[in-house]
Amino acid sequence: MRRVLLASQSERRLIWLKENLESHNLRIESRFLRAPEIAPPKGMRVGEQVEAICVSKARNACLEQREYEEPKGSLFDAIIVSDTMVEDPDEPRLSMGKPTDFLGAAGMIIRLSGRRHVVWSSTTILLPPGSNSGGRIFEEGWEASTFTTSSTVEFVELEEEEISDLVSSESWRGKAGGYDLAGAAGEYCHLVEGEEVTVLGLSSEAMRYLTNVLSRRT
Repeated sequence: MRRVLLASQSERRLIWLKENLESHNLRIESRFLRAPEIAPPKGMRVGEQVEAICVSKARNACLEQREYEEPKGSLFDAIIVSDTMVEDPDEPRLSMGKPTDFLGAAGMIIRLSGRRHVVWSSTTILLPPGSNSGGRIFEEGWEASTFTTSSTVEFVELEEEEISDLVSSESWRGKAGGYDLAGAAGEYCHLVEGEEVTVLGLSSEAMRYLTNVLSRRT
């Protein structure tokens, strides 16, 4: 069985990976990255910002991965690093981050109410040194392939009571844009274009690449 590390503390990413990849003879493990995340680069479109952050995370994952190897000296068959950003519906260079309190969450949900917006997810697949995958060579010799995809989500026009219910549910905590498509907000928004996995935090292209590359090595 192949060992795959999700370098993230995102519960929804881990659940999706276990539900969709463990049938491919992959064992999914997860660890959070200790290094702080870089600030979104200024002057870039959101799709470029999310990719820059993902690549930065991937470099940190290469440096930190040996702390998680068991037995000592073994390598994971792949490491997954990902980042997700919600694009402001009016400004393609402005992202909507994760709200820190009830007021911030309410403001984001109100802004998205009755409108469409784009969600970007960038995922880097790291393969062990010597894999000859054709990817970029990162720290410790790990080979990196990065994929960035987007999906479009539309909210219905929310009533005041519905906004209040979403905020009080606290499903916005830790979620870019202040909502979770797979959670309480799923009743009020739907996917217009793209794939749901992108909104949940993983590039769909990266997932297809991962399963293909590992299946060729069995």
